[in-house]
Amino acid sequence: MNKKITAAVASATLALSAATANAGIIIPAGEWTLDVNGNVNIFATRSSADDSLNMTGAEAIGKEATTNEDTYLGLNTGLLPAWLGFTGTTRQNDLDVSFTISIQPNVSNNGVTGDGAADTSLKNPLMRQAFLTFGDKSWGSVKMGKDIGIFARNAILNDMTLLGVGGIGGSSKSGASTSHGGIGSGYMYAAWKGQIAYTTPNLNGFQATVGITNPNQFQNLSAGITQAQDRFGVEAEANYSWSNGKVWVSGASYKAQVDATNEIDATAVDLGATMTMGNAGLTAYVYSGDGAGTTFWGYLGNSGGKERESDGGYVQATYVIPTGTKLGVAYGVSKLDCASGETCQATLVKENKRWTVGAYHPLTKHLNLVAEYNNIESDSQGGTSAEYDSMSLGAILFF
Repeated sequence: MNKKITAAVASATLALSAATANAGIIIPAGEWTLDVNGNVNIFATRSSADDSLNMTGAEAIGKEATTNEDTYLGLNTGLLPAWLGFTGTTRQNDLDVSFTISIQPNVSNNGVTGDGAADTSLKNPLMRQAFLTFGDKSWGSVKMGKDIGIFARNAILNDMTLLGVGGIGGSSKSGASTSHGGIGSGYMYAAWKGQIAYTTPNLNGFQATVGITNPNQFQNLSAGITQAQDRFGVEAEANYSWSNGKVWVSGASYKAQVDATNEIDATAVDLGATMTMGNAGLTAYVYSGDGAGTTFWGYLGNSGGKERESDGGYVQATYVIPTGTKLGVAYGVSKLDCASGETCQATLVKENKRWTVGAYHPLTKHLNLVAEYNNIESDSQGGTSAEYDSMSLGAILFF
């Protein structure tokens, strides 16, 4: 894959700090330097469901409930939303200071007017980043504001479907928001969280981040209960990088009040590695949680104050052929166990599995053409299953 596009993916997805963000359109502005960056992407997706679906937490889609139609068509963004970001940087009083603000509009809308007003459920646009940073390479940096979470962020950053679609998630109809990629079928979503975080300087390839995060409410959707947290979340990551690879470990800890007498501790850890060897690339990732749930943090993570265990991971192999096209194949799985002593609901998800085969061709140094095939299968605790196949064709442009 073209190195410019690879760098732009990292910048647009994480924007870890103004000091490390990759340049887009640079505008000098007095004491400030403004970097305008982002992407536009759109995919035509056709999905075919094999089964009807009655399962909570499934990444698979089922046949349309009223018509029994098994085919879904959509024109949507992929795993990355369309993105417009503004990062300003300056050096003041021996400190590197920056701000980042971004918006993420959709490229399609299913409402009758086509402008988002007729269907507010499509959440157009998204608002994912607004943070400041300050620091120095001698002692590190501090981030304050809303950005992607610390735990599991490297899982999504290294997912090849970041340039494509992966699992379609809620994007089974035209105009929906972003797809799921490998979220819920290989890793948990890092999400976008208010945070105050400290990152160490780069120590010969080693770097670590620790922070407190906004205590977003847990959602136990199967029980219709919103569970409030009674302290800040804590998330941390440590990684070591070298010329052609990286290894990382991260973790998160939250506490939620279930009812007047019960509270849960939700924790998770992960471990991942990625490396390139000539034109070949390999990524491996695993995670394990207790009370953390599946797909999204806290989702289905407990039953009446009893924590459910979850785990999963993915492996991914890529190879760049002489045309510059990156070919890739990935397998991911996310599992959820019933709590000890719980009478498990037969319709509760047990496992989401995903196969992805993709081709990512750099038509120019900024523009990629993408073709993907995805197969998602969901199994329930009661032994039922649902499966769908999808094909996606589209393009993603970074600036």
